[in-house]
Amino acid sequence: MSRQDETSEPGHGGGHGGANGAAEPPLLAVQNIEVVYDEVILVLRGLSLSVPKGAVVALLGANGAGKSTTLKAISGLLKTENGAVTRGEILFDGARIDGIDPEKIVRRGISQVMEGRKIVADMTPLENLRLGAYVRRDAEVADDLDRVLTYFPRLKERTGLAGYLSGGEQQMLAIGRALMARPKLILMDEPSMGLSPLLVQEVFGIVRRINQELGVTILLVEQNARAALSVARFGYVMEQGKVVLDGTADALRDNEDVKEFYLGGSGAERKSFKNLKSFRRRKRWL
Repeated sequence: MSRQDETSEPGHGGGHGGANGAAEPPLLAVQNIEVVYDEVILVLRGLSLSVPKGAVVALLGANGAGKSTTLKAISGLLKTENGAVTRGEILFDGARIDGIDPEKIVRRGISQVMEGRKIVADMTPLENLRLGAYVRRDAEVADDLDRVLTYFPRLKERTGLAGYLSGGEQQMLAIGRALMARPKLILMDEPSMGLSPLLVQEVFGIVRRINQELGVTILLVEQNARAALSVARFGYVMEQGKVVLDGTADALRDNEDVKEFYLGGSGAERKSFKNLKSFRRRKRWL
C-alpha cells in the first residue's frame, strides 16, 4: 500500500483536478440520506457528506447527534439494529452501497472500528488480527500481519487473551484488525473513548501514520474535537441528525462557535448550535 495523492477539500467539490482539469469524485459520497429505526424513529435527516480519496475527514458532534448511526449506514450495520436508509443514497468508489450486506461492503474496501473496541476477548491478539482478514483469499495476509505489528509492536508481545489487554492496547488491536482487511476506507468510531490523554495522543499519531504511509482514507467520528482536528484535513459538525457546519480543519479550529462548544475555549458548559443566532447553516442541508 502506498500513500495516495492529496485531494482538495470536500466542501470545494470533493475532488482534485487531474491533468485534464477534471475533478476526481470523492471515494465516499453520502447524499441526502434519512435513517429510520424500528420503522418510526427518524435519526438522520437529509445528511450529506463526502470523503476524498486519501484524506482524513472528521465527523464531530455531541452524544446523540447521529454520528455512529452515520457510520453504520455506510458499513451496512444498521440492519443489525432494525435500522434502514429510507431516502438518499451512499456511493463508494462510484458504486451505490446502501442496502447491501455488510460482508459485501467489507469486500468492497470499507472496514469499521466500532465504538468500544468490540474485540473478541477470548481470542489472542494475533487471532483477532487474523480474523480481520477473513474476507481475503490472497497470499499477502502474512505480510500485512507483519506490517500491522510494526505499527502496534505491543500487540506482538501480548500472547494472552485479548480481554486482558489495556484499553489503549484494545483500541490498537481494533484498528489493526480493520487494517488486516486491506481497506480503502476505515470508519473509526470514537477511538479516544476511555483513554488517557497520553494514549489519545499515541492513537491519533498512529491514525496519522496509517493515512500518510499507507494511503488509507479515514472517516473519523470523535467527541474529542481537538484530537480529531489535529489529524483531519476537513470536518463536519452534526447536531440532531443533520450536518450543520463544515470546513477545513484549520477553519473549524479558528471558528469561535466550535472553540466554545467543542474545544473548550469558553470554559463554559457546552451549549447547542441550534440556539445560537450567529450560527450559519449551509443551505444544502436545510
